[in-house]
Amino acid sequence: MFQYAVGRALWLIPTLLAMALVTFLVMHATPGSPLDPVAEGANPLSPEAQRNLAEHYGLDKPVYAQFLIFVGKAVRGDFGNSFVYKTRTVAEILVETFPVSLLLGTMALVLAVLGGLTLGILAAVYQNRTWDYVSVSLATFGVALPNFVLAVFFIILFSFVVPLFPTGGWDSPRNWVLPTVTLALGPLGIIARFTRASMLEVIRADYTLTARSKGLGEAPVIFKHALKNALIPVVTLLGPMFAAVGTGSFFVESIFRVPGMGRFFVLSMTGRDYPMIMAVVLTYGAFLAVMNLVVDLLYGVLDPRIRY
Repeated sequence: MFQYAVGRALWLIPTLLAMALVTFLVMHATPGSPLDPVAEGANPLSPEAQRNLAEHYGLDKPVYAQFLIFVGKAVRGDFGNSFVYKTRTVAEILVETFPVSLLLGTMALVLAVLGGLTLGILAAVYQNRTWDYVSVSLATFGVALPNFVLAVFFIILFSFVVPLFPTGGWDSPRNWVLPTVTLALGPLGIIARFTRASMLEVIRADYTLTARSKGLGEAPVIFKHALKNALIPVVTLLGPMFAAVGTGSFFVESIFRVPGMGRFFVLSMTGRDYPMIMAVVLTYGAFLAVMNLVVDLLYGVLDPRIRY
């Protein structure tokens, strides 16, 4: 397993290079420039000032030269200065905002896993009964409603109608509740639906019927025999899901005034902030690759028949 993990980690290098190259080419092929006066986030500049800034940032060089310079600096952790936030480096912004997004995403994923597994197991065990209908309805509700709609609804309900939580901020654990629940409901519904489908298949398997025929109680059959085997399809979802919620959500962070990475990424897109776009994309790609590796290693823990 160690050799497998090392091999997968080494493959991360060409993967990130390919991701950086594609992002770099698409970014430069998009019409406009971060120095263009009509670009959102850029100040109107004279043509001479634009030429001077282009020379300062290296934007006057050929695209291949710009890419090689970027890669050379990125391997040292230097992504340069932000074009939109001119007094700050990209590394400073990431160091400040990524832990906030990661904490919010971690809390949301934990809530989603606990709630999704609970609803999925109840729906499978009580198939076509009340618990099944309640679980499926809640899962559908979480998946169908966009998180920005849920955010506004929760603020109205729990900040104004029943004033239990603040409308936003990140200063205390009370401020974390609403953004965490808002971000968790979508993944919770997905996990619940996959858990239900997987549990229904496992519950009807021969080894589960054999366990029941031996006189085991329903709880040991469900949690010891069925759930462990039903988790493999669910675990597959958790890698990309955690990468998605752990690297920032623009709508949730903006509505609840969370100082995370999501809002910086959207502002960098509108302002054509090349260094910030590249840094965020590579951060997401590295995070996704690591989480997929963790998921692959968990397969062997859940099912000893899987070897690497």
